[in-house]
Amino acid sequence: MGPAYTKELSVHRRDPLHWVAPKETSDRTRGRRRIAPAASLKVVSSPATSYSARWRGSQAGQKALRELTLAGWTAQRRKDLLSLLASLNEQIGQLDQAMEKAAGENQEARLLMTHPGVGPITALAFVLTLGDVTRFKRGKQVSSYLGLVPREHSSSGKQRLGSISKQGNRFLRILLVESAQAVTRLDEGFRKQYQRRCHHMAKGVAKVAAARRLSVRLFWMLRTHTAYPEIVRIESSPAEALIGGS
Repeated sequence: MGPAYTKELSVHRRDPLHWVAPKETSDRTRGRRRIAPAASLKVVSSPATSYSARWRGSQAGQKALRELTLAGWTAQRRKDLLSLLASLNEQIGQLDQAMEKAAGENQEARLLMTHPGVGPITALAFVLTLGDVTRFKRGKQVSSYLGLVPREHSSSGKQRLGSISKQGNRFLRILLVESAQAVTRLDEGFRKQYQRRCHHMAKGVAKVAAARRLSVRLFWMLRTHTAYPEIVRIESSPAEALIGGS
């Protein structure tokens, strides 16, 4: 109930259960309801245009969007949104270039970027978030610091593990999960372990476990100043195992 209705009730003491809004007010309300759907670009409701959001943001998706036959406010809304998308892409491109430059000037970030699937944003965020890596003695401490270890509710000798603690830098956790998915496609050993986990646990849990393993590996790369793929050889060597015992 809007201010106009409230004033009408207070001045004329109308019964709110039986009072009907004036015709001109009702017409304006109905007009807004008719215009609102047209003002929103709802072109993905039909089967012919039911493509994913990621595809719509691609060049091919934008081309298909421009070729759709739309009229009135819907066409204008499409024009405005595509113009906004172009402006945002330009700004994002500038930020990406600045990030790549900053990561290229950081020695530790360059070391992490030798790992397939780890880009400049993830590498620089990892370095800046951890700071001095010598303050961590084990990889498990890093995982706990980043909130990638499960909560524990144990008593009477019974261990109960819950969801991850989600402590620390949320943005870095997101980056690690995304990077871990790229690593599973590029690193054979990483991919095999991820696939084994997917057989006996939920896929989302397996993704977090992959991110946790990646965080430990990146930590040891910094701690030992070891680039990829040498870190993989050390990881798989029983005599020099770092990550397995972390």
